[in-house]
Parts: sequence; structure tokens; C-alpha cells
Amino acid sequence: MKWGDNARDFDTALAVWPHYRPLFDNWLMRELVEQGEKAPIWRDRRIPTENGRVSGDVYWDREPALSAAAVLNRTLHDALAAREMDATNKLSLQLKVAKSLQSKERLRDEEELMLAEARRRHANDPRPDPSSIVLPAESEPFRHELSEQLSDMPYLRIAIVGKRADRWHRSILYHTHEHIWSKPYMAGERSAEKAMRARIANGFDCSADAHWGKTKAKIRQILLPRANQLLQLASVKRMLAEALANGQKVLVSNGIVFWYEEDGAIGWQVKHTMSTSESEGSTLWKDGTIRSINHGRLVILPYIKESGEQVRGHTRNGPNDGRAKPRHPDHYVDIPFAQLDGDLMIGLFGELPYE
Repeated sequence: MKWGDNARDFDTALAVWPHYRPLFDNWLMRELVEQGEKAPIWRDRRIPTENGRVSGDVYWDREPALSAAAVLNRTLHDALAAREMDATNKLSLQLKVAKSLQSKERLRDEEELMLAEARRRHANDPRPDPSSIVLPAESEPFRHELSEQLSDMPYLRIAIVGKRADRWHRSILYHTHEHIWSKPYMAGERSAEKAMRARIANGFDCSADAHWGKTKAKIRQILLPRANQLLQLASVKRMLAEALANGQKVLVSNGIVFWYEEDGAIGWQVKHTMSTSESEGSTLWKDGTIRSINHGRLVILPYIKESGEQVRGHTRNGPNDGRAKPRHPDHYVDIPFAQLDGDLMIGLFGELPYE
């Protein structure tokens, strides 16, 4: 097919995001496309080739894909900002774009943190000797590749192996008993995705077959005690002291909140973010404040509705925590927040020792 033969080639892209495809071990750029009065949709991005044909926008490595997305997103952001259109409709569209990108960023940062923690939890586990891995004859060609994966992630119970970017040569191996692995099964998109999820789930003794959302919720609960230990790190103490000196009293990253509590001279403590039915999926209001009238352990961050209405954040307790201790009206606070880079939080967790 030639570029321009299909009407979709002329659709307006609003944003892009590199999507990792484990079946091919590459990144395919996806684009958020305007749909008139309907909500924008994500789809695979196509680009013209040098000879005028059509090709997927594919990248073989993560960093070039991320760099290309960052450059293109700046261009698309500026193009929308400069577009002549109704101001209300433009704002609504800009909020939808921001919401879509923030959602993907949060998902990426959270899963990267979980993967890093899965590896750290098993850093001292014994690694199997390559010769001790029991494989049927059909799986023998994958011994070295499987051994390398188990050296990195000894907890794996599902592994994807085989020639990169060739779907007909990607296979799935299943761990059956101690050091015993299955024959190879041809990988499909679902099984390849399951093998990637296993790199996180298996590290927390969870199954890659379980509902992914419920599995990640369980992992979040497992990580809560680790988050509370962060306050003991010298590097975190320095970071928080600098933040306080700069007037910052709430720092947020990967669902974790460093909160400076002046009431009662408590100082820095760890809280956690939470979404409500209304804030879920909304655009984060980065310049908004958090209105705290109680000592709840959960923080609902400020957000912007698609109508453009700005909603201030607040604190509360969880469903089974009981009523949050109220503040005296004289101690109600409106606090701005700052976001920490997701990679920074991964590094901080990496400083915590495992028993």
C-alpha cells in the first residue's frame, strides 16, 4: 500500500507513545488520534517509507523510541496550542491528551519500580548452573538464553526465548519443577505478554496468569513497608531537608507521598496516593494544592475534569481505616506538591537492604 491511499494517513495525531511488543522484542510507536466529537483513540502509528510505501513506526531499542516520542510530542503539543479553534474545545482536547499521556507515564513508572524491586528481592537467591537446568530435547537450543534470564531473574516461572523480532521463532518455556522446564510452545501476543508480566509477578510470588490489575494491587501492598523505610535513608533525609529549605512540603512519585507534617512537630512521614471514582483517569493538576483538614494516610492529588474544572486535592483514610483524625480548623492547610522523577524513586528503593 502506498502512503496516502488510506484516509487514516491524513488523521491528526495529538500525541505518541512507544509501546513495547514482547513478541517481537521491539517498540512500536502508537499515536493518539483525534476523532472529531468522539474521544481520541490510541492506535499503531504508520509512517511513509523512502519509496512512498507504508510502514509501522518501529524502534529496536528503548532509548531511541523514548527520545523520538519526546521530540514528536513537543511538536504535536505546540501544533495543538497554535490551532485556531474554539477555546473551550481546545482546552478540553488538551486535557484529554494530557490525561492519556499521564496515564501511560504512571503505568510505566509503576511497573519499572515493581520490576526493579522484584529483582532486588531475589538478589541473593542462588542462580542455577546452566548444566543443572533440565530441558527436553526440543528446548535444548534455548539453554543458554534461559540460563541468562535465570541469572538475572532466578524467580522466573515463565520465559520467552528465541530469535529477536521473528514471531515464528519466539517460544515460551514453563517451569514445571525444580530446575525442570517444559518443551517450547510457540509464542503468541498473549503468551508473550504473560511472560513479560511474569518478570514482575513471579518476583513477588504471584502468578502471571492472575488478573493483572489485582496482581499489581497486591504488589503495592507488599511494597508499603518498604516505602516507610525510605525515611531512614541518609540520601532521603538530605533530599527532604533540601525540599523543606525550598518550601516544598509534599513530594510525590509512584504512588508514594513524602509529607511534612507541622502539626504536632511530627516532621516528614510517608503517605500514599489514592484515586476516587471522580479523579480516576482525570488530568493531574500540577499547580493545584492539597487541602488537608484531617490526618488521613491517603492523598487524593489535585485534578482537572474534562470540563476544565479544577479540583483541589485532599487527605482521607482508606475504607477500613476508620475516620481520619480531624485537624483543628486553625491547622487546616493548603499545600502545593512537587513530583519526583520515577527513576529517582527506583534508585531510592535500591538503597534499602533486604533481610
